[in-house]
Amino acid sequence: MSDLRFVHMGFGADAVDYQEAWDEQRRVHAARFADEISDTVLLLEHPPVYTAGRRTEPSERPLDGTPVIDVDRGGKITWHGPGQLVGYPIQKLPRPVDVIAHVRRLEEALIRACAEYGVETTRIEGRSGVWVLGDPVEQRLGGLSLDFDPRIADEEFDPRMNGPEYAPSNAGQRREDRKIAAIGIRVAKGVTMHGFALNVNPDNRWFDRIIPCGIRDAGVASLANELGRDITIEEVVPVVERHLCEVMAEAVLAPRVIEKPAAV
Repeated sequence: MSDLRFVHMGFGADAVDYQEAWDEQRRVHAARFADEISDTVLLLEHPPVYTAGRRTEPSERPLDGTPVIDVDRGGKITWHGPGQLVGYPIQKLPRPVDVIAHVRRLEEALIRACAEYGVETTRIEGRSGVWVLGDPVEQRLGGLSLDFDPRIADEEFDPRMNGPEYAPSNAGQRREDRKIAAIGIRVAKGVTMHGFALNVNPDNRWFDRIIPCGIRDAGVASLANELGRDITIEEVVPVVERHLCEVMAEAVLAPRVIEKPAAV
């Protein structure tokens, strides 16, 4: 694997407009495809913005008509903004590309970074990203039986219309599963684009205006909320960089295995 380099595009008062970051991704992607540069991770914060991946349903967008930028990554709708560390790894992968392996590497690096702060996270089968697991239902706040949760019987349950007790930002108070880092990528010409968003200390109420990642029965988390103290992007950046380097160094990049049909 080539050396991994990091580019700090802007944080805080220098947060980077989404379109500017997208233009830079494309420029770096072209340079990486041409082998003019090594694998590169762009790190930054965005001003508040909603972005929708290719699988986003109309019913998952803001009800009030808030603008949403449609993007060509996988996944569904999410929010980016202050207090969230965004990373765009531009990495060349062997062909045929193993997209799932790339996602798992990003997840692993973020799981290790969260663990360094004492926040235990994991993967959830069928749901990309990094998660803080909730308590068993009978141990959650209030101890209500699962039978009382309207989301179980209604696949179209909409937390945006059912009060703060179902808001994604309050999932930690309810002791439910909650996503602390979202991942959505695209691979073009064997080179990755887009990437991850780690909630460090954002105002998670921004997520209450959408159905985050299209998931109606879980919520969102942040390092600050899980730790019960303030934590800054500046603290987290070098930790995430170190774990990305470690995971990428450990990885054996190999083409996706394509099984040949059995001879008849």
